[in-house]
Parts: sequence; structure tokens; C-alpha cells
Amino acid sequence: MNIVPMHQAKSSLSQLVKRAAGGETIFIGSYGRAEAVLKSAASAKPKKRLGLLKGKLKVPDDFDAPLPPELLAAFEGSEE
Repeated sequence: MNIVPMHQAKSSLSQLVKRAAGGETIFIGSYGRAEAVLKSAASAKPKKRLGLLKGKLKVPDDFDAPLPPELLAAFEGSEE
């Protein structure tokens, strides 16, 4: 792990940001200890995969049909 000293990071921030945007992880710190990490914002968020289950789920035709009375009673906590 290569640590960029704080003073050097302040004076060369734009170059460090370009390196991080290129995929490099930059450790910034002082006295040989990493105190911060600079990395690409693109790597910070996982990509969303829309439509992952497309074609794998089926909604029944009677999805919005009324519930049978005995099942409705079980949900309401009463008996007929």
C-alpha cells in the first residue's frame, strides 16, 4: 500500500483524482498511516440490473379477484 502524504495530496489533487478515475485506489495520510481513501465514484455504486426477473414471474389472471370468505375471515380475525 502506497500512501500519499497529506501535503503532497493537497498540491496534486487534480492528478490524484485523474488516477483514481482511471481505477487506481489512492491512500492519503500522514506519518505513514492511511487516513483517507480516494477512489473512482463509478466504483462506489453497484450497477442496477433492471429486468433481472423478466419472464420468470407470472401474475395469475385472477390476481385481483376477491378472496374466498374463509380466507378473508382468517385475515380479519373473525369467523363466519
